[in-house]
Amino acid sequence: MISEAPPFWWRKADWRAWMLAPLSFLYGRVAGYRMAHARRASVSVPVICVGNFTVGGAGKTPTALTIARAAKAKGLKPGFLSRGYGGSLDVTTVVDPHHHRAVAVGDEPLLLAQEALTVISRRRVDGAKRLVAEGADLIIMDDGFQSARLAIDYALLVIDATRGLGNGHIVPAGPVRAPIRQQLRSATALLKVGGGHAADRIVRMAARAAKPYFTASLKVRGDDRLAGIRVLAFAGIADPGKFFRTVESRGAEITVAKTFGDHEHLTEEEIGDILTTAERQDLLIVTTSKDFVRLAGHHGKAAELAQKCRVIEVDMVFDDHLAPSLIIDRAIVACRERRLREMKAGNP
Repeated sequence: MISEAPPFWWRKADWRAWMLAPLSFLYGRVAGYRMAHARRASVSVPVICVGNFTVGGAGKTPTALTIARAAKAKGLKPGFLSRGYGGSLDVTTVVDPHHHRAVAVGDEPLLLAQEALTVISRRRVDGAKRLVAEGADLIIMDDGFQSARLAIDYALLVIDATRGLGNGHIVPAGPVRAPIRQQLRSATALLKVGGGHAADRIVRMAARAAKPYFTASLKVRGDDRLAGIRVLAFAGIADPGKFFRTVESRGAEITVAKTFGDHEHLTEEEIGDILTTAERQDLLIVTTSKDFVRLAGHHGKAAELAQKCRVIEVDMVFDDHLAPSLIIDRAIVACRERRLREMKAGNP
């Protein structure tokens, strides 16, 4: 899967998108066929998949965290399932946030593991089985909607209201992962994040397909106001602009903004440049949770940067505060129905 989305994907389709359209057609046919015909393995507990239509960030990880907190409030033991993108480990592993580093397990799994039991696995079926063995009674799958070979009981697709579907084309001409209609057929519901209008068309399509949708927004945790403070903001995420807008919404003046590749581990030279620039211009250094965990556990300049960073933490807040609980309840019902069908088919 492509992790670095070209900027032209997020603008109106131009000659590059149309030039790549034949490849997108082939990619879409293969992706759509696999989604429609893939044999999916089953586990004994409910599986909620938090995915999105496109390559790049839409808010999947904070959504997964919100659902996990709702599950724990209901007395459940949720477990996160991640592929561990960006990490070097290629074996099924229970993530220990006090032991593992992002370079081994990936940045998102480290964040998830701070909240609940987390397993990474290149083969999600193996990871799901490991979660069940570890005592999880609800699996929350971070991404994998289009590709996982695991039976899903509730598929929640997150879409950013500002970016929407970008230019609307399928990879490699655009950011869309598979034909939209096929994705909608496999989805249970949509989550529209933010107050923009770029997602309105897909919301209308979902409504015509009788798919419910929820609305939510990213809120800065706590009352960490930065009014009048000059900052150096850096981010290596799919949409750095969203982070910079969040920092400015707290009243900060971004004097220097540095962007890096999604999931990118900073070099010593890059870290040194951030530290030197901030010191020379007397700037507060601010960054995201994902960027911060990539610094954790290191020594030298990385440890110095981690110590000097102020992390801007955000939570996914549903407009309907009961929505996460409702999603969990419906996943539980769908799991029971799935298990009954399997028993009647002689496949308990």
